[in-house]
Amino acid sequence: MIAYSRILLFICSIAFSSYADAQGFSIIGKVVDGDNNPIEFANVIVNNIEGDIVSGTSTDNLGNFELRNLNKNTYDLIVSFIGFDSYRQRIILTGNLDLKTISLVESAETLEQIDIIAKKPTITRKPDRLVFNIENTALVEGSTLGVLKNTPGVIVSEGGINIKNAPATVYINNRRVQLTPNELIQLLESAPANSIKSVEVITNPPASYDADSGSVINIVMSKNLVTGYRGSVFTNYTQGVFPRYNAGTSHYFKNNSINLNLNYSYSQNKINRDQDDNVNFLDTDNEVDEIWKSGVNRNTWSQNHNLNLNFDFFIDEKNTLSLTSTALYMPYFKYKIANNTTIFDSDQSFLSRFTADNLSRDDKYNIGTDLIYSHEFSGQASIVFNGHYTTYNYQRDQNVLSNFFDANNMFINSSEFNTLANQETDILTGSIDFNLATDDNSNLDLGIKYSNVKTDSDITRLDIFNNQEVINTDNSDAFKYDEKVFAGYVNYSKSWEKWDINLGLRVEQSNIEGASLSLAQNNTQDYLNWFPNLSISHRVSENLLVYSNYKRSIGRPSYTNLNPFSFFINENTVVLGNPNLIPTYLDQYKIGVSFLEHFTVEAYYDSYDGDIVELPRQNNVTNIVAFTPTNLENKVDFGFDFVFDYNISNRWSIFALTSFYNITEETDFGEGFVKQEQWSNYSILKNTLFLLEDNSLNIDINLEWSNRNLQRLQTVENRLISAINISKVIFNKRGVLSLGVEDIFNTQDYESSISYLNQSSSSFLDMDNRFIRLGFSYKFGNTGLSTNERTTDAEERDRLKDLN
Repeated sequence: MIAYSRILLFICSIAFSSYADAQGFSIIGKVVDGDNNPIEFANVIVNNIEGDIVSGTSTDNLGNFELRNLNKNTYDLIVSFIGFDSYRQRIILTGNLDLKTISLVESAETLEQIDIIAKKPTITRKPDRLVFNIENTALVEGSTLGVLKNTPGVIVSEGGINIKNAPATVYINNRRVQLTPNELIQLLESAPANSIKSVEVITNPPASYDADSGSVINIVMSKNLVTGYRGSVFTNYTQGVFPRYNAGTSHYFKNNSINLNLNYSYSQNKINRDQDDNVNFLDTDNEVDEIWKSGVNRNTWSQNHNLNLNFDFFIDEKNTLSLTSTALYMPYFKYKIANNTTIFDSDQSFLSRFTADNLSRDDKYNIGTDLIYSHEFSGQASIVFNGHYTTYNYQRDQNVLSNFFDANNMFINSSEFNTLANQETDILTGSIDFNLATDDNSNLDLGIKYSNVKTDSDITRLDIFNNQEVINTDNSDAFKYDEKVFAGYVNYSKSWEKWDINLGLRVEQSNIEGASLSLAQNNTQDYLNWFPNLSISHRVSENLLVYSNYKRSIGRPSYTNLNPFSFFINENTVVLGNPNLIPTYLDQYKIGVSFLEHFTVEAYYDSYDGDIVELPRQNNVTNIVAFTPTNLENKVDFGFDFVFDYNISNRWSIFALTSFYNITEETDFGEGFVKQEQWSNYSILKNTLFLLEDNSLNIDINLEWSNRNLQRLQTVENRLISAINISKVIFNKRGVLSLGVEDIFNTQDYESSISYLNQSSSSFLDMDNRFIRLGFSYKFGNTGLSTNERTTDAEERDRLKDLN
């Protein structure tokens, strides 16, 4: 850690000394209209003679502007403001320059005629990704999670964020989000979407992405080159089963030396979930012995504070020092489960029942910080040094009380226990990335990365007898985990005539040590892996594009999954770790063709070796259901996608997708081999409408159909996902009122079932996903500015997993 600090101090010293030596000249002036009235927030930009933007600013309330730190050179000055013709002037700068007064001429189209310039969502398909452009649409007036829910091909559920059937890794501006899966959902739900430009669904990430990024969702934030200040406040109210509240504020400032972006949001939620479970416990002949029917109600209360800081210091034209930090603090989280289980014999005759009430309280924080130094070389080359540190602390206190009743429904006895669980994690990473544009049509990327993850977790179970707590040593444990990963990559892309190619290779050496102190179990894994990727496309004609790609990736088990301890949700439901887990390897193949501008057809084949899934496993002797992470021996997912994208008019666009796919999962549990196969269909129909004369009313309608499919050896029944989002621009474009409705037809809840070997169960999940959301946002300052918002990156944080 000391050596790491010295390196960062050395970089900072170089950066600030370079700034001290920098000298430059300034350009000042005033911008007015034809009546000599000052124009506020006019954009003033200077380009070099090659047309590249060198610096920019905006006028103040008196129409004055100043551009500083400019070198001796020849520039093109451009002054623009909506409703006026742009002013252009070539300047040979040899010293400080006062341009006095610049008068703009009103354009033929008046301000009233172009008051709102609305954009409709557009979808661009590339060989390795789909780009969903949503800037200035109704979607950006909701939450970031709401944008993902409406992104074609992305499925957001309580369990996480998927691209079709595979878990997705979320990036912001090509930087990985450094939160646990649960925290990620909470952050995206509370984060406003008003600075999102587009969402990229990347099915074949280049080698610069981490090897465990099988499929990537990259949220692209708007960039800004013009100086000034912009701020906003927002709030929304959501009514589901219970009300939810969310509010926040964003502040962005830029001048010629710094970018500063600060975002804060607070959310207060109460979320309901009902679940009906049915477990058929079997005898030695796999005939039904007992039937356990459970009605489970779960409520969660939470309060979340989210803070995101991004600070860029422009040392000079070629050197930038950046500090980014993401903090999530949850001072209050209450998790309450009420379970009523009724037990029948095989003839449906009542035998007994029990109740199990679980009350948990959590307290956690997660703070990640990056220090980044970037340097632009002469020519088209750059290098970026990135140091990252995350500290994560998680605590849970749990109380479980069970009451048991006999065949006459008379109380027999009860049992009670408490658990105390803690997890502390430190993540330290460092990376160097080099980029070289060898010519106008080719690009070379090189990089190295080192990461070290250390976790220290423990769990203590205290059984309660006569109001006295007694330690249950069989269900208490302490676990230490140490992971080191060394990585290097090279990626080359080139375009010529009608061809495009992207070729990359990533190498990773992983060293892992896990130790269960109380169980005296040690797990050591050392492996070196190669991860190639290739994308190639050929434009046969103006209306015909053929492409293909291949990628190999890895999925490492989460830290707590390797912990062998047992965590009891109640006396008959337990979560078990698995120290014998090994990584998953995924090989992805795809070939596609785009034709007649609006149509795309793809065929794909995904092969998983050792896919990690958490399976519920019933013990027919003890009547305990254990949720255990397991490596499947083999999983294959292949299918065909058909896509149609068409702008019916300037006010109406449509996107449609249907996918027919087959999933096969197979493994050997020791008591027999299991193989299951299922053909399924997944379809999307998305409409975007702009109404009123000024296009200030935006409506987005999204329908997604998921046919019966196979997930983790479970059959999941049909689902229809539906949503409508409406926004209206008000208050002279500074305010936006939005309305969103999800699960319009009440068809997003689903049933799943398990039937193989000696496993037989079913479940119906009624989630709190049918709601109405009303929101309002208001911008102040220079509302034409966009932010430099981004998040810190460390792929290791994504595998942080809350204690169950």
